[in-house]
Amino acid sequence: MITLERISPGNVLVFKTVRLRALQEAPTAFGSTYARESQLTDEDWRQRSLRWTSDGNIGYLAFCGDQCCGLVACYTEQPDLGRGHVVSIWVDPDYRRAGVGHALIEALKTWAFSIDLLELHLHVTSVNAGAIRFYERLGFRRTGKTEPYPNDPTIVEYEMILPL
Repeated sequence: MITLERISPGNVLVFKTVRLRALQEAPTAFGSTYARESQLTDEDWRQRSLRWTSDGNIGYLAFCGDQCCGLVACYTEQPDLGRGHVVSIWVDPDYRRAGVGHALIEALKTWAFSIDLLELHLHVTSVNAGAIRFYERLGFRRTGKTEPYPNDPTIVEYEMILPL
């Protein structure tokens, strides 16, 4: 059974561990890098965990038993408070197609409804076909907007949106 836990200072070490594992396993899925984030201090990680508990922001860790198998975060964008930006979504390869990603997005949708967001949007790299198909199955659609991936300008990022 998959359970979700909000990212907080109480689970910051789990958050740090799973985020660094995600950056190593899927380096082109994130705007940051393992090299950059592995240099962060414990205080930096604590501050990050606090950010995901503040108004207009949320982050979740997914667990199967006591094994952390995924994460996601979302923040509201200024000045358009009707839009949430999904970031840092990752599911451990051993748990893909087991409902973890779906549970993470559903939790974001529930949160988004509770604060009256109108849509969720995200960016996905063109080389991540599995993620693109996953998002499309959940109802996300490409907007037509693209931008270069910050860590490799030869890769394109697609913007995708999910109307709520």
